[in-house]
Amino acid sequence: MIVLAILIAAGVAWYRYQPGLAAQAEAGTAFGARTACSCRQIGGRDLSDCRKDFEPGMDLVMLSEDADERSVTARVPLLASSTATWREGYGCVLDPYEG
Repeated sequence: MIVLAILIAAGVAWYRYQPGLAAQAEAGTAFGARTACSCRQIGGRDLSDCRKDFEPGMDLVMLSEDADERSVTARVPLLASSTATWREGYGCVLDPYEG
């Protein structure tokens, strides 16, 4: 059981700190959050319908919405997360990175 936990932790660390993969995940979540936020706040579409605006290869990006904050968060599990929030006069903007 301990060996399995160590292997999983090593795998997660390898994926998390592999520069190319982490950078792609960060770019994908930023694009996804900004696109989905605009789709919801400007277009008024359902969050599930906003996935149609994603680029090919963004299947791992998961979306969640905070209707009270007027924000959308995009995540790639264990790798990256980005949030975009509606700002009057500016549209949807990415929140500062807190990594």
